[in-house]
Amino acid sequence: MDLIRTLTDAQLKTDLPEIKTGDTVKVSAKVVEGNRERIQVFEGTVMRLRGGGLGLTITVRRIASGVGVERTFKVHSPRIEKIEVLRHGISHRAQLYFLRDRVGKRSSLREKLGVPGEASVAEVAAEEAITPPVPAPVEAEVVEASEQDPA
Repeated sequence: MDLIRTLTDAQLKTDLPEIKTGDTVKVSAKVVEGNRERIQVFEGTVMRLRGGGLGLTITVRRIASGVGVERTFKVHSPRIEKIEVLRHGISHRAQLYFLRDRVGKRSSLREKLGVPGEASVAEVAAEEAITPPVPAPVEAEVVEASEQDPA
């Protein structure tokens, strides 16, 4: 059993963010078309997490051209380039299948604000957008000598 555990531990990805249902994620997956390979980005809401270890899968849902599209990804697959959590949503369910029946704004979840230890996505984007101020060249300080009357 230790042999199986060592083999699976070697294949687990360690650079994954914490993913929960209700989070909005951006999954970059490698797609093979003919003889070329490209990266396809799929952005949506995590509807469910299933399994554990190497078999951990997430189902992500988004609305594309007015049609709901769900796609299931094996999180530790070598075809998954990276997973980014764009925002943390508030959900009180393990599976969010009720989102299938909702349309428009009702299909979105509230955002979890003020997660301790983490900067929000908006704060990180704002920090990246701000360029550091360029220091002005320092000029030599001019000291004026005052004349005093010898009395």
